[in-house]
Amino acid sequence: MSPFGYTCSKHFDDYPCCHRQWQHSGHCRFVHGYCRSFTFCFAATHLDAHGFVVDFSSLKPLEEKLKNQFDHTFLINSDDPLLPTWKKLHMEGALDLRVMDNVGMESSAKLVWEWANKILLSRDNARTCCWRVEARENNHNSASWEAIPDWFEKGR
Repeated sequence: MSPFGYTCSKHFDDYPCCHRQWQHSGHCRFVHGYCRSFTFCFAATHLDAHGFVVDFSSLKPLEEKLKNQFDHTFLINSDDPLLPTWKKLHMEGALDLRVMDNVGMESSAKLVWEWANKILLSRDNARTCCWRVEARENNHNSASWEAIPDWFEKGR
């Protein structure tokens, strides 16, 4: 349940990508793929001139970042011992590499939450924030990151 009066959410889906958790002792250590999706929950101190928390048509920069990071890409942890091999395959055009601190859904949720809030803060001057992101790897598995940015709390 949201701690705010005004909220809305926006869902982005269909980002097929693959990754591996090289330190996992089970099958997750192998390269495998999912079609990721993300649901962003937004809040506002007050509605904009059009009566919106967030005008969904204004989220194109966020959508482009999601597409660039997750659409037909290969995600790998920055400490993966095969990183030189993955970089070589990227240079040879065999995969579209994205190196991340952690490719897991939990860390991905936090990463895209940060992206959303950076965009909102610069655009809306702390009127809006993203307070929750759910990242899904399929219909059965999801992870989320939930936090209220300090700058939004100060503006409430």
